[in-house]
Amino acid sequence: MRIIISPAKKMKMDLDSFAVEGLPTFVDEAERLRTTLLEMSPKELQTLWRCGDAIAGLNVERLRDMDLRRRLTPAVLAYEGLQYQYMAPGVFETGHLAYIREHLRILSGFYGLLRPFDGVTPYRLEMQARLSVDGKKDLYAFWGGRLAEHLAAETDLVLNLASKEYSRAVEPYLPASVRFLTCTFGEWKGGKIVEKGTVCKMARGQMVRWLAENNIEDTGDIRAFADLGYAFSPAHSTENNAVFIKDGTAEQQEGE
Repeated sequence: MRIIISPAKKMKMDLDSFAVEGLPTFVDEAERLRTTLLEMSPKELQTLWRCGDAIAGLNVERLRDMDLRRRLTPAVLAYEGLQYQYMAPGVFETGHLAYIREHLRILSGFYGLLRPFDGVTPYRLEMQARLSVDGKKDLYAFWGGRLAEHLAAETDLVLNLASKEYSRAVEPYLPASVRFLTCTFGEWKGGKIVEKGTVCKMARGQMVRWLAENNIEDTGDIRAFADLGYAFSPAHSTENNAVFIKDGTAEQQEGE
């Protein structure tokens, strides 16, 4: 089993907590993307990044000074979003670290596919950014089937805890022999189950932590996840979509 998650926009450097265990698999492709970005003006980069002046200025400076092979941070510690706060890898025990080392993979518009302890440096480049590289119209086309091919060589089951923006860089390219199981964290609203971005990020990070703490290897066991008020809903789940509904709202809705 391989668990895929999204990155976060906000990043940091941490050169002390854990040792970097290697360079990203697609570091050469990241170098190519950096070269393309360096050819753009600060104004063009700000438009691509869709951010304010301060964030654009920080990331222009980062891009200019970037070294993809030295002074690196383990990927799982480099991202600071809600998902990573709830995963809290910095306080994992040794066994939990071993679990994510084997099972967890982070999708990235810039690095492609990361193992948790691959060394990275702060960058800004979302997968859906409209960046044309080497004749490819965007990053989905640039990465093509490479990320899925790499995952398929490692496993026959992908547990999807990534956002749609990132999972669509993998799912369409996986062979039929690889099962793609998505976890949905929703609640009832207006007669249907909806996912809300903030709490979804929290739940995805919490589930990674729960999977590691319980050494989950069988997808059937994920149904026991019940953190943050979520409960598995057999009635709304399918073979390739495990649905968790918050605070018992499924039962309330069905009883109305």
